[in-house]
Amino acid sequence: MTEPAAIVPNNEDLPVLLARGLEQMGLPLPAQTQAKLIAYLALLTKWNRVYNLTAVRDPVQMVMRHLLDSLSVAPYIKGSRVLDVGTGAGLPGIPLALALPDVQFVLLDSNRKKTRFVTQAVADLGLSNVTVEACRIEDYAGEPFDTVISRAFSELIDMLTATDRLCRAGGVMLAMKGEYPAQELAVVPECYAAATVHPLIVPGLDAQRHVVCVIAKGTK
Repeated sequence: MTEPAAIVPNNEDLPVLLARGLEQMGLPLPAQTQAKLIAYLALLTKWNRVYNLTAVRDPVQMVMRHLLDSLSVAPYIKGSRVLDVGTGAGLPGIPLALALPDVQFVLLDSNRKKTRFVTQAVADLGLSNVTVEACRIEDYAGEPFDTVISRAFSELIDMLTATDRLCRAGGVMLAMKGEYPAQELAVVPECYAAATVHPLIVPGLDAQRHVVCVIAKGTK
């Protein structure tokens, strides 16, 4: 007698899971945009087999940990130009770019294996509001952004030091974190405006998520 097959999530259920999560977040997105978000996950799953882009393998977990987690910061995006530093597999940049088609995004990462995937994903998804840059943050030069966002830095002070010059004066730097980062906030220099921390609601994710918002000193 053969063992019963393991029950695995049906990929056809992923759009339902995404739609339900977006509804709980109060973030209505057009059906076409939701379809592209699912298409992005399909691309990520395909490339992940060879390029090892993310440790998350379960498609259901990808919906929560990649799509919904990225989109949870959408209300805090400011202005029309956004830089995603250390985008990795395009997170949070690609989901945000799909949700905010009138905002221009630059997705930056020094890992060329990952930027090759991101470049292909941007082309396949028809994202005309995204540019991909393969370089280190220290080597990147460009006009200041309205928002700089990252979930790649382990320490808040490192992000502020590396990215402040790329955020316009009065713009916002968004650091995505897990638990409330009390120790990191304690060493933020006084030259920055008081940081604010907002809890993020990510449906289905059994973990704390926060975003730290810091007003940039900027250079312009």
